[in-house]
Amino acid sequence: MTLHHRNYFYVGGQYVAQGNSSIMEGAMYVERLTPQHVTQPFPLLIIHGHAMTGTNFLNTPDGRQGWGDFFLSKGYEVYIADQPVRGRSAFQASVDGPQSTYDTFTIESHFTATERFKLWPQATLHTQWPGNGSMGDTIFDSFYASTVPSLVSEEETTVKMKNAGPVLLDKIGPVVLLTHSQSGPLGWVLGDSRPNLVKSIVSLEPSGPPFANVLLPPIGPARPFGITEIPVAYDPLVSSADDLKREVIGNSSLFTCFQQAAPARKLTNLMKLPVLVVTSEASYHAVYDGCTVNYLKQAGVGVEHINLGDVGIHGNAHMMFMEKNNIEIAELVERWIVKTNAGSKGI
Repeated sequence: MTLHHRNYFYVGGQYVAQGNSSIMEGAMYVERLTPQHVTQPFPLLIIHGHAMTGTNFLNTPDGRQGWGDFFLSKGYEVYIADQPVRGRSAFQASVDGPQSTYDTFTIESHFTATERFKLWPQATLHTQWPGNGSMGDTIFDSFYASTVPSLVSEEETTVKMKNAGPVLLDKIGPVVLLTHSQSGPLGWVLGDSRPNLVKSIVSLEPSGPPFANVLLPPIGPARPFGITEIPVAYDPLVSSADDLKREVIGNSSLFTCFQQAAPARKLTNLMKLPVLVVTSEASYHAVYDGCTVNYLKQAGVGVEHINLGDVGIHGNAHMMFMEKNNIEIAELVERWIVKTNAGSKGI
């Protein structure tokens, strides 16, 4: 669509011994899309969510314009990664941990046909998925075919991104970082690792709430450092997850909202970055994203939270950037990026 140049490269990775030779493990595939005329001061780096790859952002399952092309049309250079051990970033069975795959029930009930399953109150508001969102529908089948196995361990996933992501930022930064779902915590880790190279973070429904997974399997304890699986910089220093004292500030039949017990420790590096969290009206994240946002605010992060329904964008679920009104949402995000980076200069 938008005239651009495309190439790719790999970052990170390390050689590990295999018998009398070696293989490479942990390298991350990155696709670079450069429009004919770059007019924006910072490129956009996009990292996909669980069971997905960077193809999420190239176009939609029914062939409409995707967010990658939208941002190219606005003059952004766009980098789209496949997380380590995902998609075009090689899985090495002799080194990497076990993988799991989302089945069709999980995809239909949580992403594409939430209104039919009614697993949370807002689910009935879902109207924006193209097609009926179920097996046998050509659009659903196209989307489900694009899903891939992911590492079971989010800690392992995070460590691999911690190894590869800063190498990427050192190569291409500074950037505007856009994450979705499971990559939300990876974005917090990258912002913490390179706060001088991440100008701002747009987090589409980041994994949450603090300290636990709810509604989407696997349900149970998670993110022992509040919003991440591995340590990030707090002040006072957190030497182990046990240092983060927590208290319950909200309880419902669907989840428990934890915050830090006072006095709250500050996220010293993430405090330096503007953050936007975007939540869809009909998503399971509508239940608890507010808890995640309040945790960030309590820790000193300057975060703005946009609930799409509150600004007149209705009917979306978790895969908002693929749905029928995806460009309307992209325009909202792009306006925030422009406002946030006004006056900044690229390299």
